[in-house]
Amino acid sequence: QVQLVESGGGLVQTGGSLRLSCTATTRIFSSYVMGWFRQAPGKEREFVAAISWSGGRISYGNSVKGRFTISREIGKNMVYLQMNSLKPEDTAVYYCAYRLGWGTTDFGSWGQGTQVTVSS
Repeated sequence: QVQLVESGGGLVQTGGSLRLSCTATTRIFSSYVMGWFRQAPGKEREFVAAISWSGGRISYGNSVKGRFTISREIGKNMVYLQMNSLKPEDTAVYYCAYRLGWGTTDFGSWGQGTQVTVSS
């Protein structure tokens, strides 16, 4: 089973940027889909973005389209989430996860998450 470790969170002002990283402790196979999710206090976990490890497909949640970019670095087994034009409503714990085959639900192997706080 793949273990995932997120990093890169922090405190940023409205309009600022952050780049989150997700490191996989084992090899990621081409059939995997890597995803970012987030959960704010008192709210359900929300889909943010997904990328097929083969690179052919990418999807974003409606609330982050045009502001966030997901990418992966195959040689380093890493997934990134570049977050621009951050808003206070982006404040949440961000998680990395994966699934087999394309989709934006039913992910597993969640990491511990990294906190992102956007101040107004």
